[in-house]
Amino acid sequence: MRYAVNMADPSAPKPASGWLRYGERGSVFAYWLISRIALLLGRPLTRLLLYPICLYYMAFNRATVHASREYLRRILGRRPRFTEVFRHHLTFAAVLLDRAYFYAGQLQHFDLRLHGSEQFVEVMERGRGCLMLSAHLGSSELVRATGMRHELVVNMLMYEENARKLATFINTFHAAAAPRRIIPIGRVDTLIIAKERLDAGEVVGILADRVVGTERTVHVPFLGAPAVLPAGPFLAASVLGVPVVMFVCLYHGGNRYDLYLETLADHIQINRRHPEEIENWARRYAERLEHYCRLAPYNWFNFYDYWAEPAEIETHATPATRDAA
Repeated sequence: MRYAVNMADPSAPKPASGWLRYGERGSVFAYWLISRIALLLGRPLTRLLLYPICLYYMAFNRATVHASREYLRRILGRRPRFTEVFRHHLTFAAVLLDRAYFYAGQLQHFDLRLHGSEQFVEVMERGRGCLMLSAHLGSSELVRATGMRHELVVNMLMYEENARKLATFINTFHAAAAPRRIIPIGRVDTLIIAKERLDAGEVVGILADRVVGTERTVHVPFLGAPAVLPAGPFLAASVLGVPVVMFVCLYHGGNRYDLYLETLADHIQINRRHPEEIENWARRYAERLEHYCRLAPYNWFNFYDYWAEPAEIETHATPATRDAA
């Protein structure tokens, strides 16, 4: 059981992943100020400010530009142009900006299109809850916002330290914003808490595309090369014994977001003596992740060398890496 629970051992050395190696940038006040400006000026005018902000950011954060070029080269099948790298950064900034409106409960301003809701309703009607796998692709925050609208309780398994300031900001932002329900990864009772929430018919979500700490990893093909994924989410799914649903919310420009809900398995079963079973599930997740990347290529928000080994990321990381986390 400890092997499955230990998705990120707090007694282990400092996490090696480049995106997590550096602390958060900014403060609760900065988050609050930017959001208030966005709500005061309105979305159309505030979005205009993103253009000079992105140009400035790209000029002084070459690491994210390099990572963007590498990803776009793989997804587009050619060397990306500057305008495409800029569009990648601009999409990221636009999605971040829209979080202010999501947290304020202003979903009426967006064209939200839901795909796969019938399967999801069928899963939830069983009363077992579900484990929802997502990624740093598009806006994972919308699962929480749309959950509020439909009285769906969403808990997030996450590396709490890295999101501490953002979580504080959300919880004090607006009366319309439901408390951010976080289940910290790395505690001995992590899966016990998750199981309790699932037994209550709630949803437990986890972003399964980044390695945290010294947890077990698995190599799977992704966009033409081996990528490193964490084994923890798939081991957790096996222990929890609930349906596993993949959630992806893609931004398609303007005010349009497409939300996809796809059942991956009614129950993931993994025998720890057969590591190929972990690889099979991670491979399936990576295949679906690649599918959604191709639907909206500029929604990929892992601005670091995603195909490098964690030790290599540690060696070559720069302070700019933290800005994209």
